[in-house]
Amino acid sequence: MATRNKGASLWLWLGLAAIVILADQLTKTLIVREFVLGDSRPVTDWFNIVRAHNSGAAFSFLADAGGWQRWFFVGLGVLASGFIVWMLRSHPTQKLFCFAVSMIMGGALGNVIDRLIHGYVVDFLQFRFAVLEPLFHGGYFPSFNVADSAITLGAVCLILDEILRVRAAR
Repeated sequence: MATRNKGASLWLWLGLAAIVILADQLTKTLIVREFVLGDSRPVTDWFNIVRAHNSGAAFSFLADAGGWQRWFFVGLGVLASGFIVWMLRSHPTQKLFCFAVSMIMGGALGNVIDRLIHGYVVDFLQFRFAVLEPLFHGGYFPSFNVADSAITLGAVCLILDEILRVRAAR
């Protein structure tokens, strides 16, 4: 019975990662269909929908590395996902932890799909805040996508999970 529950919870977390991948790829497909590279449509004073391409990682890290980074980030995403599946199988009762790593895996694989199909990641969410001007030109935070949002949410939940685990151990 315990093995069956472990398998059932694994499928739940893999299903969550699949939902992230589907939402990410659907939104990116809509952006690619409706926008050309560099297009921007204001939604509010502080939010635009844009079409941007990122051949690097977060904040365009390694974007100008010459092409090898595409395969490096594909491999890294696949390896990380394999490790995450192992962690999901090893810790099926830790719900916040499993949620966090499922979000990270879904986001990572969403961006891996972009790299395989396009050679870059499609970004489209752009926020502008005056307080960011010292850090980012014009106060525009670098554009991102649903996959990046899922990875960020997963990272925040991992930190929260660790804080809660440390507090519980006291």
